[in-house]
Amino acid sequence: MIEEELTTKKSIIYSLDPRVKIVIILSFSVIVAILDRAIPIILGLFIALSLVLVARLPIKKVTYRMLIANFLIILLWFFLPFTVPGKTILSFGPLHATKEGILYAGLITLRSNAIILALITLLGTTSMVSIGQALNHLYVPDKLVYLLFLTYRYTHVIYMEYNRLKNAMKIRCFRPGTNIHTYKSYAYLVGMLLVNSYDRAQRIRSAMLCRGFKGKLYYLNNLYLKGYDIVSIIMALIILTALVVCNCLITIHS
Repeated sequence: MIEEELTTKKSIIYSLDPRVKIVIILSFSVIVAILDRAIPIILGLFIALSLVLVARLPIKKVTYRMLIANFLIILLWFFLPFTVPGKTILSFGPLHATKEGILYAGLITLRSNAIILALITLLGTTSMVSIGQALNHLYVPDKLVYLLFLTYRYTHVIYMEYNRLKNAMKIRCFRPGTNIHTYKSYAYLVGMLLVNSYDRAQRIRSAMLCRGFKGKLYYLNNLYLKGYDIVSIIMALIILTALVVCNCLITIHS
């Protein structure tokens, strides 16, 4: 089972109703994604950083996750500055970086970091069972919720199966290279992984049916909105509205 390393009971963020967290993170992500001015986007990033501090998340683990995410985001900086038309400010041989391209890449970086930080904070302090239950209460189709549960539960199992097959290849002195034998070996590895995954899925389905599963999961705890959940929703609505208004005012005056 994948460990929920960021789940903590030491903050008010943890105590929020998971439905409230999902609604807030979806609203925040949509609003930040549509902002097109630097100041409101920076304010959104500041809000996300404030949530991290309020949630008392381990800084090292959050930083590690952000580094992984930004490794993918930084790839944009190799393309956008040289592909977006505008005023040239830097030249590298035949390549010309434009001011508009650099600003565009910067805004995407700020947006992405703000959304990822908020996602880590709100969903990282929520167990997968609570997330699934909240999605169920928000009228997400049952099949999608069950698919989320099973994917979460068995991704690690499939990864362990992959390691087992890979170790079996190493024991048989397999050495990867750029040849037909290597390509065939990896194709067999993927094929065996798919076959073993299908067999395991059949066994899991049979085990669930033996335990009386009839297409519905039952939760031990019920969800109830508390006073600070309602206050959190109101505060989130005010903050997100302020970001939109700020973005509109800057657009009008520019």
